[in-house]
Amino acid sequence: MSLPYKIATLLYVFNEQDEVLLLERANEPNRGCWSPCGGKVKTELGESPYACACREAEEEIGLALQPGDLHLTGIVSEHGYQGHAHWLMFLFEVKVRLKECPPPHREGTFRFFHPSELSKLQMPTTDLEQIWPLFWKHRGGFFSIHCHCHPDGCNTWTMEESIPKL
Repeated sequence: MSLPYKIATLLYVFNEQDEVLLLERANEPNRGCWSPCGGKVKTELGESPYACACREAEEEIGLALQPGDLHLTGIVSEHGYQGHAHWLMFLFEVKVRLKECPPPHREGTFRFFHPSELSKLQMPTTDLEQIWPLFWKHRGGFFSIHCHCHPDGCNTWTMEESIPKL
């Protein structure tokens, strides 16, 4: 399938109570869904995923980060997501804890959630199926997974690497 390949970062940000910060997306993709903040890597500028994550943290939540403030928890590749694009996503846990919820942003509205609340939220199917469970299992470790998104809405997942936190 000939589709554009998009590269993005997702930021898993927590407060001091270990609640995760999510954005109710105002724009596509996934408008109306809750997801971690982040954004597309500026490949035309040669931006690295770490530089993108730091830039997005500053732009979306007003948090100035350095690459050392990030832990690369996972890499997710999606083949034919929603039939519009292939995605390569770098999932970073932010080591810095937030003291308060960021104000609304042009990308959407932020809110902190306890991990037990996530299954009740409207989220992209791929997040609910695999990405969140794998994030929790590998928090402090690393995983890489590939998702083949089929036109009928079913997904086929292949684990490529799994290093749970020791």
